[in-house]
Amino acid sequence: MADPTTSSRLNVGVVGYGMSATIFHIPFITTTSTLKLHSILQRNPGQSALSAPHDHPEVKHFTSLDQFLADPDLDVVVISTPPQTHFSFAQQALQAGKHVLVEKPFVPSAAEADALIELAEEKGRLICVYQNRRWDSDFLTVRALLGAGTLGRVVEFETHFDRFRLEKPTNWKGSLGMDRGGSALYDLGTHLIDQVYVLFGAPRGVFGTLASQRDGFLLGPRNPDLEPDSVTAQLFYDDGLVAFVRIGVVSAEARQPRFWIRGTKGSYRKAGLDTQEPQLKTGMKTSDAGFGREAPEWNGTLTLVGDDGSMREQDWPNVEPETYSRIYELFGEALVRNNGQDVPVPASQARDVLRIIEAVKESARQQRLVELS
Repeated sequence: MADPTTSSRLNVGVVGYGMSATIFHIPFITTTSTLKLHSILQRNPGQSALSAPHDHPEVKHFTSLDQFLADPDLDVVVISTPPQTHFSFAQQALQAGKHVLVEKPFVPSAAEADALIELAEEKGRLICVYQNRRWDSDFLTVRALLGAGTLGRVVEFETHFDRFRLEKPTNWKGSLGMDRGGSALYDLGTHLIDQVYVLFGAPRGVFGTLASQRDGFLLGPRNPDLEPDSVTAQLFYDDGLVAFVRIGVVSAEARQPRFWIRGTKGSYRKAGLDTQEPQLKTGMKTSDAGFGREAPEWNGTLTLVGDDGSMREQDWPNVEPETYSRIYELFGEALVRNNGQDVPVPASQARDVLRIIEAVKESARQQRLVELS
């Protein structure tokens, strides 16, 4: 195991070798100065369309979790497997004395999150949750606008992740239930609710509607076991703010909505999703000049209220991209210092987001407002 007090890089091992590992983790591990890609666990590389030994012959390869975790040179474990495995794999990694980064959703329940937080403290290890969309350029633009007070007191915050996808996914995302960390609520809702949490903290109460837009059903007393592909949630705050979280799969729009924020001094509207995921999927490198940048036609619109009450509308480009590289840079720095206060997405924050998600589920099932303590 590398000594974090020296200049040597920390050895990182990745569990899983699907899209999460190849698109969202390995490209950033290999470009982070404090980290080194050391090993990959892929159970059946010969039976997969992707082969870690073929793509990364320079690192160690394992097909057994026990052997992978037993490697004394391994410092950090990145868990990029489906959500129902996260708790068990993270627990075993912590028990083996490794630091852990877990793909979102962190775990299926807040209770499991608490158990891992307690174990990490007992073992003196760090946990980070991969809420990479905190580093979407449009979200960073929103943070800058709100931080500067440009919009005044925010009264409505609307955040979307809409698509037009009538066909159900054929991978685990199309079959994994909410009780195991699946469905649109955990997959995409984790991102959107996390962003609301970062901006405004935990809400006082939530009201949620969970639907299968593809099949035409609502979760509720008549359909208590429905697995949603769509989410409409309202998060209520003591200062009167209402945050709307919307996810849909039947949204026939050429420009899908992303943010609509209304405040006492102005509003901000934005369409289109962050560019980093599609850029990574097409093979763009994180070091390429255009990485994380949107074309000007996708700039947001800022409307400001003048002293005379007039409305002035202007094109509003995103701030300079920090990109998903930043979460790994910050986690690497926290690991070097072995300081939990520096972890960019602490497990405690992911636990809080899970509590909000659980309240949305309860609200949708009981069709009532659920208050959070």
